[in-house]
Amino acid sequence: MERRLRIAAVALVLAWFFVPPLRDSIPAWIPFLAYAAVEAQFLVSGWRERGSPRAPRGRAPQEADVEDLGGPEWLEPTLVEVGRHQVWLPDEEIEREPPAERPPPRLWPRLEALVAALAVVALLLVVVLRDTGWRSLDDGEQRRTEARLSAEAARIAGHPVRVRCDARGRAVGVVQHADGTAEVGGRNAFLTPEICFRLHRLAVDGDEGPFSQTARAIAVLAHEAWHLQGVGNEGVANCYAFQSGVQLGQRLGLGRATAAQMMKQQLAENAIQAQSAPAYRVPPECRNGGELDLAPGRSTFP
Repeated sequence: MERRLRIAAVALVLAWFFVPPLRDSIPAWIPFLAYAAVEAQFLVSGWRERGSPRAPRGRAPQEADVEDLGGPEWLEPTLVEVGRHQVWLPDEEIEREPPAERPPPRLWPRLEALVAALAVVALLLVVVLRDTGWRSLDDGEQRRTEARLSAEAARIAGHPVRVRCDARGRAVGVVQHADGTAEVGGRNAFLTPEICFRLHRLAVDGDEGPFSQTARAIAVLAHEAWHLQGVGNEGVANCYAFQSGVQLGQRLGLGRATAAQMMKQQLAENAIQAQSAPAYRVPPECRNGGELDLAPGRSTFP
C-alpha cells in the first residue's frame, strides 16, 4: 500500500508539470505537499522500526531462510517434469501424487501498483478538469475570445485575420508539436485551447496566472500574428513577437513592467528552447539597436 501511495504521489507531481489545465486548477503546493507527506510517513515508519528486534542473520542457510523458502522439505528438492516445464519440488510432494501443472509466474509484479497510481491520477484529472479549461467556456464565450484574439493579431498583421482555437487538435497540439500555426501572409491562424484559455483568463478574468505560462501564451499569439503579417522565418518571427508582446500583454491586461519582464524571460529562454528546434532561435541581430529592433530609438529591449 505504501508503495502504491508513493507511485501515485510521483504521478501526481508529474501530471501537474505536464498538464497545463491541472497547473491552472491546482496550486503548486498541493501535489508537492502530498508527495512530502508520503515521504514523511515512510521516514517515520523507518524511524519507529529501527529498534525492533530482528532475527539473527548469518551465513546461509539460516532457520529464517529455510522458513522463507518453504520449510525443511525444500532443502533437497528434485527436478521433475510438469507439462512442458521443469519444476523443482520437494520429495514429499512428489511421493504423494503427481503435481498438477502450475500456472506461469505473474509478469511485472509491480504492474498492479502502477495501474492503481494511474487510476488515481486519472480520477483526479476527471474530477478537477471536468469543468475547467477551454471546454468549460460556452460557445458564446469561446467566440468572443476568438474575436478578441483575432483583433489583437490583426493589429500586428496589418490586415483582417481570424484566430481559431483548435480544440480538436487537427492543426496544433501535442501530435503536431506546436502551440500555434499560421498562414504566412494569410488570414488564418490556429492556437491550442490551452493557449487560448490562458489568454482568455488574462483578458476577460484579469487573471495573470503562472508567469511562464502567460508569457508563453502572449509570445505564441504574437509569433503567429507576425507570420500572418508575412514573416516566414521562425527566428525572426520570434524576435518580433518578443518585442510586440510587451504592448500585446498590456492590451490584454498586464502592467507594462510585468509584460516587459515576461518577454525578457521568453527572449532569455529562447536559446534553451531552440536546442530542440534550431529554426526558432532568434538571430544575432535580435538585440537593442540591432537590425531586427522594431524601436531602435528606445533604450530597453525587447
